[in-house]
Amino acid sequence: MPDEIQERAGVQVLVCDPDGPPLTTEQDALDLIGAAFLGAQVVAVPANRLDERFFSLGTRFAGEVMQKFVNYRLRLVVVGDISARLAESSALRALVYESNQGGHIWFVPDLAALDGRLRAAS
Repeated sequence: MPDEIQERAGVQVLVCDPDGPPLTTEQDALDLIGAAFLGAQVVAVPANRLDERFFSLGTRFAGEVMQKFVNYRLRLVVVGDISARLAESSALRALVYESNQGGHIWFVPDLAALDGRLRAAS
């Protein structure tokens, strides 16, 4: 399935293909943002498409990517099981917890959980 804009819980979401190209640079993030500008308010990226540096906070890659989405006023949702990475890093656990308390960046286990978050937010 290619990346496609879907209506989920009444919100336009760019749902990214799990088998699509990896997000390894800031330009990759900007490309997703550009695709979202075709009508999406949320970008749902499968966790497996994110470069390992995203989950290693010392690289600052996650912060750079997340800041791009905030700057362009798009919600970024990381979709997938990241429990193994969370078990390895208290800093990542804290980031996920804090992000999930806000409205711009969310980490969810699957698209059904995303739908629930979107319904609760509206």
